[in-house]
Amino acid sequence: MVMDVLIVGAGPTGLTLGIDLARRGVEALVVERAEGLFPGSRGKGLQPRTQEVFDDLGVLEAIRAAGGPYPARMIWKDGKRIGAQPMFDAIEPDEGTPHTDPLMIAQWRTQEVLYTRLAELGGEVSFGREVTGVEQDADGVTVRFADGTTARARYVVAADGGRSAVRRALGVGMTGEPVDPAPFLVADIRLTGLDREHWHTFPGPDGTGVALCPLAGTDDFQLQARLAQGTEPELSLDGVRKLVAAYTHLDAEDVTQLRWASDFRPRTGLADRFRAGRVFLAGDAAHIHSPAGGQGLNTSVQDAYNLGWKLGAVLRGAPDSLLDTYEEERRSNAAAMLDLSTSVHRGEVRRGRATLQLELGYRESSLSVETRVGPAGLRAGDRAPDGTVSGVRLFDAFRGPHWTLLGAETSHAGVRTLPAAPESYGPGVFLVRPDGYVGWAGETTEGLAEYARRAGVFEAP
Repeated sequence: MVMDVLIVGAGPTGLTLGIDLARRGVEALVVERAEGLFPGSRGKGLQPRTQEVFDDLGVLEAIRAAGGPYPARMIWKDGKRIGAQPMFDAIEPDEGTPHTDPLMIAQWRTQEVLYTRLAELGGEVSFGREVTGVEQDADGVTVRFADGTTARARYVVAADGGRSAVRRALGVGMTGEPVDPAPFLVADIRLTGLDREHWHTFPGPDGTGVALCPLAGTDDFQLQARLAQGTEPELSLDGVRKLVAAYTHLDAEDVTQLRWASDFRPRTGLADRFRAGRVFLAGDAAHIHSPAGGQGLNTSVQDAYNLGWKLGAVLRGAPDSLLDTYEEERRSNAAAMLDLSTSVHRGEVRRGRATLQLELGYRESSLSVETRVGPAGLRAGDRAPDGTVSGVRLFDAFRGPHWTLLGAETSHAGVRTLPAAPESYGPGVFLVRPDGYVGWAGETTEGLAEYARRAGVFEAP
């Protein structure tokens, strides 16, 4: 049996893609090497743009219930509080941008919510399936597993992390460089002696230090530590206790439990290609980065959100060339994210408007067609802001796997229409992609039909 799409990896990337394909009626299977979902908090920040994506996918309410806002950072020195400061520059919401604050939620909780939603839509994750080989031909891809079994799919998506087995099997290179020579440790722990209203930071000598952040929606704290060069991180309860006792006023015994731990050295990496025939790279399989600024998981979700509707369209008969725009659009965005994460890590850029991901777009994409003469403001390729038209909220109108046409009519079932665009959009007709970006904009509908055929919309005016 040949399925439509095989997704390798049940992290946020793979689960998001699985949800998007399931709601489109695409036959897809997610396979995961581990025996269960990832147990740690690693990527704990959801940027406003990701919250918009999760709203569309029907999980934002559950995500918000499982997380909470970021606390202010409390600086400590010699056992005394020096003062608190906000983690992010404050940005006021408006009609077009209802979400402006990052949301804190442990990665394991995010994955639980996504997994539940995937199951609700009839999707499936097969655990304990380690990929050992990938072979493709003109008709599909054969994936080999460690247990000797195989699976056949029309397309495969590698969402299996920075050490991606699929990427290695394809022979796709990854170019990058170290961001910081120091070793880092991150862990989920239980402790006593600190309030949960602050992200407690304990700077040490020579740039080392420990931070203890209460994880919203849990009883845990996330420990983050930058260690001295040459230090080997100890990923045991005893090792974490020694670290906390050395950098804070707490006693070792105040750390009561170690739930998960990992170490890393921040570096960047960008895959040379995001598409190799019928195989696509997404998430950490395509780009790795410093965790500073909370960009990685969010960029990975955007990868899946960009690819999902395109796979669905091509499987329904749209030109295969539509899938080329995935690499065209996402690789350049990932490269920009790597630069931003590195700048935040080095203290060159503050966490604020630049890290919200609301201003990322695809103006230079071949899939963004702007036919108006010298429009100001919103252009093809930009994120489509929220607003209200004839009493209908745009984000409500956008929700679902369809396109949305503002300012014209069409009878095609795959396109929802509204009689106009909000004043904030400026004059014209706008075709909004399923992933919430303006694909086409014009003064009239002239040229829209040709664009619709190329983009897999079909039967547009």
